[in-house]
Amino acid sequence: MDLQTVRRNAAEKLEGTCRVCRHCNGLACAGEVPGFGGIGTGSSFISNVQVLSRRKLNLRVLHEARDPDTSLRLFGLDISMPILGAAVAGTRVNRMGGIGEHQLADAMIRGPRLAGTVGMGGDGGDPAVFDSTIAVTSEVHGAAIPVIKPREQHGLIERVRRAREAGAFAVAIDVDAAALINMKLLGQGVEPKTQAEIGEVVAEAGIPVILKGIMTPDEAAIAAEAGVAGIVVSNHGGRALDHTPGTADVLPSIAGRVKDEMLVLVDGGIRSGVDVLKMLALGADAVLVGRPLAVAAVGGGAEGVRLQLEEYAKQLHVAMMLTGCASLSEVGRKVLWEV
Repeated sequence: MDLQTVRRNAAEKLEGTCRVCRHCNGLACAGEVPGFGGIGTGSSFISNVQVLSRRKLNLRVLHEARDPDTSLRLFGLDISMPILGAAVAGTRVNRMGGIGEHQLADAMIRGPRLAGTVGMGGDGGDPAVFDSTIAVTSEVHGAAIPVIKPREQHGLIERVRRAREAGAFAVAIDVDAAALINMKLLGQGVEPKTQAEIGEVVAEAGIPVILKGIMTPDEAAIAAEAGVAGIVVSNHGGRALDHTPGTADVLPSIAGRVKDEMLVLVDGGIRSGVDVLKMLALGADAVLVGRPLAVAAVGGGAEGVRLQLEEYAKQLHVAMMLTGCASLSEVGRKVLWEV
Protein backbone atom coordinates (compact mmCIF):
# COMPACT_ATOMS: atom_id res chain seq x y z
CA MET A 1 0.00 0.00 0.00
CA ASP A 2 1.15 3.55 -0.77
CA LEU A 3 -0.38 7.00 -0.29
CA GLN A 4 -1.63 7.21 -3.87
CA THR A 5 -3.56 3.98 -3.40
CA VAL A 6 -4.89 5.22 -0.07
CA ARG A 7 -6.19 8.43 -1.67
CA ARG A 8 -7.79 6.58 -4.59
CA ASN A 9 -9.57 4.24 -2.19
CA ALA A 10 -10.77 7.20 -0.10
CA ALA A 11 -12.07 9.07 -3.16
CA GLU A 12 -14.17 6.05 -4.12
CA LYS A 13 -15.56 5.53 -0.62
CA LEU A 14 -16.21 9.22 0.07
CA GLU A 15 -17.83 10.03 -3.26
CA GLY A 16 -20.35 12.82 -2.67
CA THR A 17 -18.88 13.73 0.74
CA CYS A 18 -15.23 14.63 0.15
CA ARG A 19 -13.60 15.19 -3.23
CA VAL A 20 -10.15 14.27 -1.90
CA CYS A 21 -8.78 17.37 -3.61
CA ARG A 22 -5.11 17.53 -4.57
CA HIS A 23 -4.85 20.56 -2.28
CA CYS A 24 -7.28 20.42 0.64
CA ASN A 25 -8.07 24.14 1.00
CA GLY A 26 -11.80 24.32 1.67
CA LEU A 27 -12.78 25.95 -1.62
CA ALA A 28 -14.64 23.04 -3.22
CA CYS A 29 -16.51 22.05 -0.04
CA ALA A 30 -17.37 25.51 1.36
CA GLY A 31 -20.51 25.35 3.48
CA GLU A 32 -20.73 21.56 3.44
CA VAL A 33 -21.42 20.92 7.12
CA PRO A 34 -22.27 18.15 7.98
CA GLY A 35 -19.55 16.83 5.72
CA PHE A 36 -15.90 17.80 5.39
CA GLY A 37 -16.29 21.49 4.57
CA GLY A 38 -16.17 24.74 6.50
CA ILE A 39 -19.27 26.32 7.97
CA GLY A 40 -21.17 29.11 6.21
CA THR A 41 -19.09 30.69 3.48
CA GLY A 42 -16.20 28.37 4.36
CA SER A 43 -14.08 31.43 5.18
CA SER A 44 -12.64 30.06 8.42
CA PHE A 45 -11.45 26.79 6.84
CA ILE A 46 -10.07 28.64 3.81
CA SER A 47 -8.28 31.19 6.03
CA ASN A 48 -6.52 28.43 7.95
CA VAL A 49 -4.88 27.23 4.74
CA GLN A 50 -4.24 30.64 3.19
CA VAL A 51 -2.56 32.36 6.14
CA LEU A 52 -0.22 29.41 6.64
CA SER A 53 0.59 29.33 2.94
CA ARG A 54 1.60 33.00 3.00
CA ARG A 55 4.41 32.31 5.49
CA LYS A 56 7.77 31.73 3.79
CA LEU A 57 10.93 30.08 5.09
CA ASN A 58 14.57 31.12 5.20
CA LEU A 59 16.73 28.57 3.36
CA ARG A 60 19.96 27.91 5.29
CA VAL A 61 22.56 25.29 4.33
CA LEU A 62 25.81 26.45 5.97
CA HIS A 63 25.53 24.61 9.28
CA GLU A 64 25.89 21.22 10.99
CA ALA A 65 22.22 20.22 11.22
CA ARG A 66 22.72 17.13 9.06
CA ASP A 67 20.31 14.77 10.84
CA PRO A 68 17.60 16.76 12.65
CA ASP A 69 15.86 15.19 15.65
CA THR A 70 12.06 15.48 15.36
CA SER A 71 11.23 13.72 18.63
CA LEU A 72 9.77 15.25 21.76
CA ARG A 73 8.30 14.35 25.15
CA LEU A 74 4.60 14.95 25.67
CA PHE A 75 3.20 14.65 29.22
CA GLY A 76 5.82 12.01 29.99
CA LEU A 77 5.36 10.09 26.72
CA ASP A 78 8.19 10.05 24.16
CA ILE A 79 6.90 10.50 20.61
CA SER A 80 8.69 10.47 17.27
CA MET A 81 7.35 13.70 15.82
CA PRO A 82 5.56 16.92 16.87
CA ILE A 83 2.51 15.83 14.87
CA LEU A 84 -0.57 14.33 16.54
CA GLY A 85 -3.72 12.93 15.02
CA ALA A 86 -6.72 15.19 15.64
CA ALA A 87 -10.09 13.82 16.75
CA VAL A 88 -12.23 13.01 13.71
CA ALA A 89 -15.48 11.17 14.38
CA GLY A 90 -19.19 11.03 13.56
CA THR A 91 -19.21 8.80 10.50
CA ARG A 92 -23.00 8.85 10.14
CA VAL A 93 -23.68 12.54 10.65
CA ASN A 94 -20.72 13.49 8.42
CA ARG A 95 -21.77 10.97 5.76
CA MET A 96 -18.55 8.95 5.88
CA GLY A 97 -20.22 5.86 4.48
CA GLY A 98 -16.98 4.10 3.67
CA ILE A 99 -16.02 3.43 7.29
CA GLY A 100 -17.70 2.52 10.59
CA GLU A 101 -17.33 4.42 13.86
CA HIS A 102 -15.10 1.87 15.56
CA GLN A 103 -13.01 1.49 12.40
CA LEU A 104 -12.48 5.25 12.26
CA ALA A 105 -11.53 5.47 15.94
CA ASP A 106 -9.12 2.57 15.50
CA ALA A 107 -7.45 4.18 12.48
CA MET A 108 -7.20 7.64 14.08
CA ILE A 109 -5.72 6.28 17.34
CA ARG A 110 -3.84 3.15 16.32
CA GLY A 111 -2.41 4.70 13.14
CA PRO A 112 -0.49 7.42 15.00
CA ARG A 113 0.83 4.85 17.47
CA LEU A 114 2.20 2.83 14.54
CA ALA A 115 3.99 6.01 13.45
CA GLY A 116 5.39 6.57 16.94
CA THR A 117 3.12 9.44 17.91
CA VAL A 118 -0.34 9.92 19.47
CA GLY A 119 -3.87 10.10 18.13
CA MET A 120 -7.05 11.60 19.52
CA GLY A 121 -10.49 10.01 19.66
CA GLY A 122 -13.77 11.87 19.37
CA ASP A 123 -17.11 12.36 21.06
CA GLY A 124 -20.48 13.07 19.49
CA GLY A 125 -24.25 12.93 19.59
CA ASP A 126 -24.22 9.23 18.74
CA PRO A 127 -23.12 7.26 21.86
CA ALA A 128 -21.17 4.92 19.56
CA VAL A 129 -18.66 7.71 18.91
CA PHE A 130 -17.34 8.03 22.45
CA ASP A 131 -17.81 4.32 23.16
CA SER A 132 -15.51 3.59 20.22
CA THR A 133 -12.95 6.12 21.44
CA ILE A 134 -12.89 4.56 24.90
CA ALA A 135 -12.69 1.01 23.52
CA VAL A 136 -9.72 1.79 21.26
CA THR A 137 -8.01 3.84 24.00
CA SER A 138 -8.10 0.73 26.17
CA GLU A 139 -6.84 -1.44 23.32
CA VAL A 140 -3.76 0.73 22.73
CA HIS A 141 -3.00 0.71 26.48
CA GLY A 142 -3.94 4.33 27.00
CA ALA A 143 -1.60 5.97 24.48
CA ALA A 144 -4.43 8.17 23.24
CA ILE A 145 -6.18 11.44 24.06
CA PRO A 146 -10.00 11.27 24.09
CA VAL A 147 -11.59 14.60 23.14
CA ILE A 148 -14.91 15.36 24.83
CA LYS A 149 -17.58 17.84 23.79
CA PRO A 150 -18.35 20.69 26.25
CA ARG A 151 -21.47 19.00 27.56
CA GLU A 152 -23.33 19.99 30.69
CA GLN A 153 -20.98 19.62 33.63
CA HIS A 154 -22.13 16.28 35.05
CA GLY A 155 -21.95 14.54 31.67
CA LEU A 156 -18.60 16.12 30.88
CA ILE A 157 -17.00 14.97 34.13
CA GLU A 158 -18.50 11.49 33.74
CA ARG A 159 -16.80 11.13 30.34
CA VAL A 160 -13.51 12.47 31.70
CA ARG A 161 -13.61 9.73 34.33
CA ARG A 162 -14.30 7.11 31.66
CA ALA A 163 -11.28 8.34 29.72
CA ARG A 164 -9.05 8.12 32.79
CA GLU A 165 -10.32 4.62 33.63
CA ALA A 166 -9.59 3.51 30.05
CA GLY A 167 -5.97 4.50 30.66
CA ALA A 168 -5.83 7.72 28.63
CA PHE A 169 -2.69 9.66 29.51
CA ALA A 170 -4.47 12.98 28.85
CA VAL A 171 -7.95 14.20 27.98
CA ALA A 172 -9.12 17.16 25.91
CA ILE A 173 -12.30 19.25 25.78
CA ASP A 174 -13.10 20.84 22.43
CA VAL A 175 -14.65 23.98 23.85
CA ASP A 176 -14.99 25.33 20.30
CA ALA A 177 -17.88 22.86 19.89
CA ALA A 178 -20.05 24.90 22.25
CA ALA A 179 -22.69 25.44 19.55
CA LEU A 180 -21.71 22.75 17.06
CA ILE A 181 -24.49 22.09 14.55
CA ASN A 182 -23.78 18.35 14.40
CA MET A 183 -24.51 18.04 18.12
CA LYS A 184 -27.67 20.11 17.89
CA LEU A 185 -28.93 17.94 15.02
CA LEU A 186 -28.74 14.95 17.37
CA GLY A 187 -30.33 16.75 20.32
CA GLN A 188 -27.17 16.84 22.42
CA GLY A 189 -26.60 19.74 24.79
CA VAL A 190 -23.27 21.57 24.53
CA GLU A 191 -22.41 24.93 26.07
CA PRO A 192 -19.68 27.50 26.72
CA LYS A 193 -17.68 26.80 29.87
CA THR A 194 -16.62 29.14 32.65
CA GLN A 195 -13.20 29.25 34.28
CA ALA A 196 -14.69 27.72 37.42
CA GLU A 197 -16.22 24.83 35.47
CA ILE A 198 -12.93 24.11 33.72
CA GLY A 199 -11.18 24.24 37.08
CA GLU A 200 -13.65 21.67 38.42
CA VAL A 201 -12.88 19.33 35.51
CA VAL A 202 -9.14 19.73 36.10
CA ALA A 203 -9.60 18.88 39.77
CA GLU A 204 -11.65 15.77 38.95
CA ALA A 205 -9.58 14.50 36.00
CA GLY A 206 -6.45 13.09 37.64
CA ILE A 207 -4.70 13.32 34.23
CA PRO A 208 -3.61 16.33 32.14
CA VAL A 209 -6.49 18.33 30.66
CA ILE A 210 -6.21 20.13 27.31
CA LEU A 211 -8.63 22.77 26.03
CA LYS A 212 -9.09 22.76 22.26
CA GLY A 213 -10.56 25.85 20.63
CA ILE A 214 -8.58 28.76 22.06
CA MET A 215 -8.31 31.66 19.60
CA THR A 216 -7.44 34.71 21.74
CA PRO A 217 -4.69 35.51 24.28
CA ASP A 218 -7.23 36.44 26.96
CA GLU A 219 -8.92 33.03 26.78
CA ALA A 220 -5.50 31.37 26.80
CA ALA A 221 -4.82 33.21 30.07
CA ILE A 222 -8.17 32.03 31.47
CA ALA A 223 -7.23 28.46 30.57
CA ALA A 224 -3.91 28.86 32.37
CA GLU A 225 -5.64 30.23 35.47
CA ALA A 226 -8.03 27.26 35.41
CA GLY A 227 -5.04 24.93 35.67
CA VAL A 228 -5.15 23.14 32.32
CA ALA A 229 -1.98 21.44 31.09
CA GLY A 230 -2.31 22.55 27.49
CA ILE A 231 -4.37 24.28 24.85
CA VAL A 232 -5.01 23.77 21.15
CA VAL A 233 -5.21 26.96 19.12
CA SER A 234 -8.11 25.99 16.88
CA ASN A 235 -11.24 27.26 15.18
CA HIS A 236 -12.59 23.70 14.94
CA GLY A 237 -11.24 23.29 11.44
CA GLY A 238 -13.40 26.21 10.30
CA ARG A 239 -16.54 24.28 11.25
CA ALA A 240 -17.76 26.28 14.27
CA LEU A 241 -17.95 30.01 13.40
CA ASP A 242 -17.74 31.66 10.00
CA HIS A 243 -15.19 34.44 9.36
CA THR A 244 -12.66 33.65 12.09
CA PRO A 245 -8.96 34.32 11.38
CA GLY A 246 -6.66 31.51 10.42
CA THR A 247 -4.95 29.83 13.34
CA ALA A 248 -1.45 30.72 12.09
CA ASP A 249 -2.35 34.41 12.45
CA VAL A 250 -3.46 34.20 16.08
CA LEU A 251 -0.92 31.61 17.27
CA PRO A 252 2.05 33.96 17.94
CA SER A 253 0.17 36.25 20.34
CA ILE A 254 -1.38 33.30 22.17
CA ALA A 255 1.92 31.43 22.49
CA GLY A 256 3.59 34.64 23.65
CA ARG A 257 1.04 34.93 26.45
CA VAL A 258 1.06 31.39 27.89
CA LYS A 259 3.80 29.18 26.42
CA ASP A 260 5.84 29.32 29.62
CA GLU A 261 2.83 28.02 31.57
CA MET A 262 1.46 25.18 29.42
CA LEU A 263 1.77 23.12 26.27
CA VAL A 264 0.64 25.02 23.15
CA LEU A 265 -0.72 22.93 20.29
CA VAL A 266 -2.33 24.15 17.07
CA ASP A 267 -4.40 22.78 14.19
CA GLY A 268 -5.92 24.16 11.01
CA GLY A 269 -4.71 23.96 7.42
CA ILE A 270 -1.60 21.84 8.05
CA ARG A 271 -0.94 19.87 4.88
CA SER A 272 2.79 19.08 4.93
CA GLY A 273 5.88 18.81 7.07
CA VAL A 274 6.80 22.31 5.91
CA ASP A 275 3.50 23.56 7.37
CA VAL A 276 4.39 21.81 10.63
CA LEU A 277 7.71 23.65 10.74
CA LYS A 278 5.96 26.99 10.14
CA MET A 279 3.58 26.38 13.06
CA LEU A 280 6.47 25.45 15.35
CA ALA A 281 8.29 28.61 14.32
CA LEU A 282 5.17 30.64 15.14
CA GLY A 283 5.15 29.30 18.69
CA ALA A 284 3.53 25.87 18.80
CA ASP A 285 5.06 22.92 20.67
CA ALA A 286 3.32 20.46 18.34
CA VAL A 287 0.48 20.32 15.82
CA LEU A 288 -2.71 18.36 15.18
CA VAL A 289 -3.74 17.11 11.74
CA GLY A 290 -7.37 16.23 11.00
CA ARG A 291 -8.80 16.07 7.47
CA PRO A 292 -5.76 14.51 5.73
CA LEU A 293 -5.67 11.74 8.33
CA ALA A 294 -9.42 11.20 8.04
CA VAL A 295 -8.97 10.67 4.29
CA ALA A 296 -6.08 8.29 5.00
CA ALA A 297 -8.21 6.42 7.54
CA VAL A 298 -11.05 5.88 5.07
CA GLY A 299 -8.65 4.88 2.30
CA GLY A 300 -6.28 2.69 4.26
CA GLY A 301 -7.28 2.32 7.91
CA ALA A 302 -4.58 2.56 10.57
CA GLU A 303 -1.92 1.72 7.99
CA GLY A 304 -3.05 4.61 5.79
CA VAL A 305 -2.81 7.01 8.73
CA ARG A 306 0.66 5.70 9.56
CA LEU A 307 1.81 6.28 5.97
CA GLN A 308 0.48 9.85 5.94
CA LEU A 309 2.09 10.76 9.25
CA GLU A 310 5.43 9.24 8.28
CA GLU A 311 5.36 11.23 5.05
CA TYR A 312 4.84 14.45 7.03
CA ALA A 313 7.67 13.45 9.39
CA LYS A 314 10.04 12.95 6.44
CA GLN A 315 9.08 16.35 5.04
CA LEU A 316 9.64 17.97 8.44
CA HIS A 317 13.06 16.33 8.74
CA VAL A 318 14.14 17.77 5.38
CA ALA A 319 12.66 21.20 6.16
CA MET A 320 14.54 21.34 9.46
CA MET A 321 17.78 20.41 7.73
CA LEU A 322 17.29 23.12 5.10
CA THR A 323 16.55 25.78 7.70
CA GLY A 324 19.44 24.89 10.01
CA CYS A 325 17.49 23.30 12.90
CA ALA A 326 19.13 20.27 14.51
CA SER A 327 16.29 19.78 17.00
CA LEU A 328 12.81 21.10 17.73
CA SER A 329 14.23 23.37 20.41
CA GLU A 330 16.13 25.26 17.71
CA VAL A 331 13.03 26.06 15.67
CA GLY A 332 12.02 29.70 16.12
CA ARG A 333 11.24 32.92 14.27
CA LYS A 334 14.64 32.79 12.55
CA VAL A 335 13.13 30.06 10.37
CA LEU A 336 10.53 32.46 8.94
CA TRP A 337 11.25 35.05 6.27
CA GLU A 338 10.05 38.43 7.51
CA VAL A 339 9.35 41.29 5.10
